[in-house]
Amino acid sequence: MGQKTFNAIVIGLLAVLAIVLAATAYFAGLRGAASTGEGEGEEAIIVTQPPVVEEASQRAASRGATPEGEPTNAAGALPPETGPAGTAESKPEEQATPLTTAVPGEAGRVSLRDPASLSIGLEGIASGLRTPVGMGAAGDGSGRLFVLEKAGIIRIVQGGSVLRRPFLDLTDRVGSGGSEQGLLGIAFHPNYAQNGQFFVNYTDRQGHTVISRFLVSDDPNLADAASETRVMSVEQPASNHNGGHLAFGPDDYLYIGLGDGGGAGDVYGNAQNGQTLLGSMLRIDVDELPYRIPPDNPFVGDPAVLDEIWAYGLRNPWRYSFDRVTGDLYIGDVGQNAYEEVNFQPATSRGGENYGWPIMEGFHCYREPGSCDPSGLVPPVAEYSHTGANCSVTGGYIYRGQAFPALEGVYFFGDFCSGRIWGLAPTSEGGWQASELLQVDISIASFGQDEAGELYIADMRGGMIFRLVAQ
Repeated sequence: MGQKTFNAIVIGLLAVLAIVLAATAYFAGLRGAASTGEGEGEEAIIVTQPPVVEEASQRAASRGATPEGEPTNAAGALPPETGPAGTAESKPEEQATPLTTAVPGEAGRVSLRDPASLSIGLEGIASGLRTPVGMGAAGDGSGRLFVLEKAGIIRIVQGGSVLRRPFLDLTDRVGSGGSEQGLLGIAFHPNYAQNGQFFVNYTDRQGHTVISRFLVSDDPNLADAASETRVMSVEQPASNHNGGHLAFGPDDYLYIGLGDGGGAGDVYGNAQNGQTLLGSMLRIDVDELPYRIPPDNPFVGDPAVLDEIWAYGLRNPWRYSFDRVTGDLYIGDVGQNAYEEVNFQPATSRGGENYGWPIMEGFHCYREPGSCDPSGLVPPVAEYSHTGANCSVTGGYIYRGQAFPALEGVYFFGDFCSGRIWGLAPTSEGGWQASELLQVDISIASFGQDEAGELYIADMRGGMIFRLVAQ
């Protein structure tokens, strides 16, 4: 063999080897992009069997936009691809976020269960929604979920599908330009099946909070947009910290959570000011409009505090709920820069609690680190820090369904940014125990509970509704 022939063979072998190495690197890169969400500017894959609309939703979410390619007519009609989706996938393994619980104290009358023993997942039931931020159930035996879209539309999820026609379209009066503005809360009257009344919380075109009552029409899947009766309007000094949630308590009174008015650090001085409704939990009787003050509200007759106030010292009680078995109240109060918290009020409470903001953030002094006076303040039962991409607590519900007995009596809540979900329950010693159970690649805007006590999660970024399941 001549030298030239030998050199040609060597060069050829080297070329083949280079091609093999390049192909290996290319396919490894594809696998890496699929598992980390990198490549082509796409988000990590969330659902295993997404419909066409969900794929568009994920592409839009990666650009910080709402789904494209959907109708934008006044009725807000959806395309037909709005049926069940797949399951939410866990994020890559990350170090769990420590969650601090309160010292022993009154734990209410809930089941004593160790959340660390649980394994949970999320099962997609509906997709194609536009920026879903809340949910409610009518309690009329229909099994429907009513989903709030931030821009001002209420949609019905029934049998795993989103009905094309909205239940109610309020886009003509809702102001949703700010990230914390829009149609934010819904609560159905305890006698909805008989009187057809429900209540919503939204920010108007001026950015102020409006609580209104509406009526359902003769069609159970269509509300009467012209039936609005305003219950209350609250001026908001800023676009954030509006609260937004509504819930009827076991006493059939309406509880309204309002944030401190926005800005940062309670700049307007509202949360400890009894002469404003901001930074408080309100309790009113809406059986006679616009509303009446319950005679047993804690500050009735106290000139220093408004009669509507049930509790105060809250920064932004975005989501809260009553345990349907015990009547205990759980409040997810969004923190400032360091800590998120869950507050607990037993059903035996007569109101009047001061949850501490802005004196405290979680268990910590806020304005005077290590030197504030916590006397008279009610600390949270759990807190977690802003490590690990955490940013904003989303309060949840106690599980009271029948499908997953292992979850009975556990309070589930999550973080909007990190996608973490925790379980919280009292201990036999009267304290609390919590455990991080799951981390998923979704934006947890709200939990919801249906008539059967099953729990759901709204993914604001992906436009999906998931059911929480035991594994």
